[in-house]
Amino acid sequence: MSNGKVEIFDTTLRDGEQVPGCKLNTVQKLKIAEELDSLGVDVIEAGFPVSSPGDFKSVQEISKLVKNASVCGLTRAVKKDIEVAAEALKFAKRPRIHTGIGTSDSHIKYKFNSTREEIIVRAREAVSYAKNFVDDVEFYAEDAGRTDNEYLARVCTAAVEAGATVLNIPDTTGYCLPEEYGKKIKYLKEHVKNIDKVTISCHCHNDLGLATANAIAGIMNGARQIECTINGIGERAGNTALEEVVMILRQHPTLNLHTNIQPKLLYALSNLVSREMGMFVQPNKAIVGANAFAHSSGIHQDGVIKNRETYEIIDPADVGVTESAIILTARSGRAALAYKAKKMGYELTKLQLDIVYAEFLNYADHRKEVADTDLHEIMSISFKNRAIA
Repeated sequence: MSNGKVEIFDTTLRDGEQVPGCKLNTVQKLKIAEELDSLGVDVIEAGFPVSSPGDFKSVQEISKLVKNASVCGLTRAVKKDIEVAAEALKFAKRPRIHTGIGTSDSHIKYKFNSTREEIIVRAREAVSYAKNFVDDVEFYAEDAGRTDNEYLARVCTAAVEAGATVLNIPDTTGYCLPEEYGKKIKYLKEHVKNIDKVTISCHCHNDLGLATANAIAGIMNGARQIECTINGIGERAGNTALEEVVMILRQHPTLNLHTNIQPKLLYALSNLVSREMGMFVQPNKAIVGANAFAHSSGIHQDGVIKNRETYEIIDPADVGVTESAIILTARSGRAALAYKAKKMGYELTKLQLDIVYAEFLNYADHRKEVADTDLHEIMSISFKNRAIA
């Protein structure tokens, strides 16, 4: 694959905020937007301006604040939507209008009560109208994942002819398999006239747990923008997780693809979004979950203590995590116990370790984890309150 940059389009403040109970006020949105800009995202989708006065204000204020990234406002293929988005984005250094329409037969029949030909006309008109306000217009073909490729190529061709700079190919329902989604992108690369003059974007949902895999399949077949959210939040089961795709590209240099993201800021930003939205990050979440760099199995702990790379392909420091965590449980071995004891100031001989380990196992069998305070108690019991030198 040729060298290339993958643009990171963050939609935490738009698609991510659509999660029930995760509504943010303008102050909260500004705080997150500022950190996203520092993180190095290329585009911040700030909201859906026509949806409410609050969303309009947030997009407007984010447009004033952001220094580096493009600021994007979502619209339907409706003139009023586009006009309101343009007004909200007028202070942005690099404004982008994101407009589009559903293209699957299901959307055309049940959502729009329309026809394929009418949808193409509406797509062309929406992009053309948006170009009156901004140079950078992204077109989304909603439910592209369930749209047949031949018709999708026709819609995309119309959008490119009307002036679109980015083509967003959403797997709106998270339906596609990675191979299927990758072939869809490849088909568009081969069948849309002047496709080389625009950027293809992947917007994948996680209904079947395939959002990240589909996004990677998309870029391996020629897409050069990924639409994603911090912590993978979003409608229903969520969106492609920003931290996952960024670190996949970083860990696989043979792809010859890169982003502008500063990975050391990922963990802190994950925590910020979690706090502000009140959206708990599952402990086993890749990259930013509490257990992402935690080890409780004795075999794993022994390997990591000897050489971190035996069980970790990412250095925790690379994503802003201080260090790997050795969690003492009933499955932990002597190596982990000795390691934790040493960090707490106990230098144990082999004989002392055997004594402490026996007491540790009795203690650990009745607890999910053995905390540092518990370990002090174990030491005290093992040596009858005598200090261990």
